[in-house]
Amino acid sequence: MKKYFFVFLFILTFCFGAVGERLVWNSGLSLLAFLEQNKLPLRLYYNLSNTDKELASEVRVGSVYYLLKNADGMVLQALIPISEDVQIHIYLKNREYFLDFIPIVYTTHKKTLVLAVQKSPYQDILEYTGDVVLANEFVNIYRKSIDFKKFMLKNDKIAMIYTRKYRLGRAFWVPEIKAAVVETHKKSNYLFGYNESFYDLSGREVMGFLLDMPVKYTRISSRFSYGRFHPVLKKTRPHYGVDLAAPHGTAIKAAASGKIIYSGYRGGYGNVVEIAHGDGIRTLYAHMSKRDAKARVGAMIKKGQIIGRVGSTGMSTGPHLHFGVYKNSRPIDPMGIVRTAKNELKGNKKREFINLAKSLQTELDRLREVYDFEVQKAYLETEALD
Repeated sequence: MKKYFFVFLFILTFCFGAVGERLVWNSGLSLLAFLEQNKLPLRLYYNLSNTDKELASEVRVGSVYYLLKNADGMVLQALIPISEDVQIHIYLKNREYFLDFIPIVYTTHKKTLVLAVQKSPYQDILEYTGDVVLANEFVNIYRKSIDFKKFMLKNDKIAMIYTRKYRLGRAFWVPEIKAAVVETHKKSNYLFGYNESFYDLSGREVMGFLLDMPVKYTRISSRFSYGRFHPVLKKTRPHYGVDLAAPHGTAIKAAASGKIIYSGYRGGYGNVVEIAHGDGIRTLYAHMSKRDAKARVGAMIKKGQIIGRVGSTGMSTGPHLHFGVYKNSRPIDPMGIVRTAKNELKGNKKREFINLAKSLQTELDRLREVYDFEVQKAYLETEALD
């Protein structure tokens, strides 16, 4: 119940004269800079463990955070998300400031959308939902399998099932598409989300993205974990990446081709390079002893190109590469996306997927049959799941 108390306190304080702000985390802003900016004690950062300083470095540019101040401008609370599940909580209690990492409170809604295409899938989805992130995600998952401009006709049907999280009454993070179907020339093209990727009805991956291992490592010193909220310790400590131990100076190579979107020093992560690869995939390389001169923001990088060297900058107990992979800003296990061949489900996973896909296919087919598209061209339904 602790996590609900914090949100209740935030809203309650807001209702009694405090000033609440909904802000966006700007490029170059670190937790330490945030504390300085808001006249908060710097010990909140310096007293963190090495692990927590690393976590504090996960705040991404563009994240929406909340700041609550009293009439004199003194910060009462701050809620800063580091992922879709965990946030930094800074609060004032008995005239003393505290910092902790707590779960994010959100509600999840299941949504179904079915429409007859009038302009384009992107424009129609955006028009009927007002959700630009959803429109982008839908087009992205079909980008490699259907040329919408070439094969889609007016009044072809689209249906999808997805979930959307809401935090403090606003859409939060990235919608998760569970299943979708697109009609092209009376053919139904189904896609089903499963294990961070999308598959067709037979369990073949249709939107694979392969990464090379970025470094020759000697061992995995720390594995990926979403973490769990401990009911006794009242702590959540995820690890959004995999730590690959290697000798100091070992070459770090780009896991895939892409564009460098960050190159610099970032708190507990030390020297960092981030690369955007398309398909919503972003990779992060941290604790470098140095970054390659060519690894500058805006540079196009090829798979296997050296971007830096292994080190232990930032909060690191020894030379290693912290390798993070993000899909649509959600951290995923790097070891699950570094593969040598296109993934096809087998065994129990395939049986589990087929059962799920058949159920979702039935629902998608129902959506296309139950509505009258002469009356209106799109239908959106919402169901609260929690």
